[in-house]
Amino acid sequence: MRNVVILAGGAGTRLWPMTRDDRPKQVLPLAAGESLLRVAYNRLRGLVEPENIYVCTVGAYGDVVRKELPELGEHNIIGEPARRDTANAVGLASAVVGRKDSDAVVAFVGSDHLISPEDEFRAAIVSGFEVVEQRERSLVTFGIEPTHPHTGLGYIERGVPIEGTKAYLVDRFREKPDRATAEEYLATGRFWWNSGMFVWRTETVLSVFDELMPESATNLRQVASVWDTPEREETLAGIYPNLRKISVDYAVMEPASQGKVDADVVVVPMPVHWLDVGSWAALAGTYETDACGNRTDGTTLSCLLDSHDNIIVTDDPDHLVAAVGLRGHIIVHTQDVTMVCPLADGERVKDLVAQVQSDHADKYL
Repeated sequence: MRNVVILAGGAGTRLWPMTRDDRPKQVLPLAAGESLLRVAYNRLRGLVEPENIYVCTVGAYGDVVRKELPELGEHNIIGEPARRDTANAVGLASAVVGRKDSDAVVAFVGSDHLISPEDEFRAAIVSGFEVVEQRERSLVTFGIEPTHPHTGLGYIERGVPIEGTKAYLVDRFREKPDRATAEEYLATGRFWWNSGMFVWRTETVLSVFDELMPESATNLRQVASVWDTPEREETLAGIYPNLRKISVDYAVMEPASQGKVDADVVVVPMPVHWLDVGSWAALAGTYETDACGNRTDGTTLSCLLDSHDNIIVTDDPDHLVAAVGLRGHIIVHTQDVTMVCPLADGERVKDLVAQVQSDHADKYL
């Protein structure tokens, strides 16, 4: 049976101070007034039955997920007691979804992506389903055709096409490159951006875990075995926070693509406009731009004199943000925090949050 899991455990610290411990980025109204999570859920309509849509999130976000998606069944929320990166998130969700169906096929999609056109997204996911239904030992990922030499994303180098499918074998995964290397990738025509979305049979990926992460595999199966019992929470809390913290790309996809297990890794093209909303610079790509290159979310009140190429955001429609002679900066204002950062240092907001926590504990987090 086909299933979809929305991965929604990230905090989105690079979008601080809008994001907070109790207000992760996926529930903020960042997509034309709707939350990213709501948009991600709506994008799945018609793809699988509603009862086969799950959300994997940190347990502390359970209430905000329920509030945002009230139609989601309680059994469709898979709560992690701690963040242990994407390998354990997809492993846990695969074990839980597949516990009653040995033939379960599951797609993993993000909760922080803006994607259009949505029919192309759904068609690509269906192609991924078809690949793993035909090729039981395949792990599918999705490639986005790059539009520019992006240095903040990973890349997939595709190999030979797989006959009878829209997929290609993966030659290599490449880490975030410098600009010169990214330009080389684009020139070859063989590289796609790594979307971070996947499809596989639950039994297949768990058998790969057996080979590559045997301790995690054993523990995740133990959790799944008591998932429908009163022992779930105690077992999950005792096991999950101690699992090795590692991404699914490092733990599974890269070694599998290198022939270290008997499963292969294939990539299906997803011909969409795709935006990973992971930073203020990325989010500002959806904002209105004035004649001087300044970008706002459409509700922010600003007065800018001799200022160019800035990102200005406030959650208070009556608060005026004014600047003189400012170039290439991010200003974000909330009720209790005003954050100012050079646009070139936007990725360091995560470091700033760590410093705020060190100086002020959790008061502003």
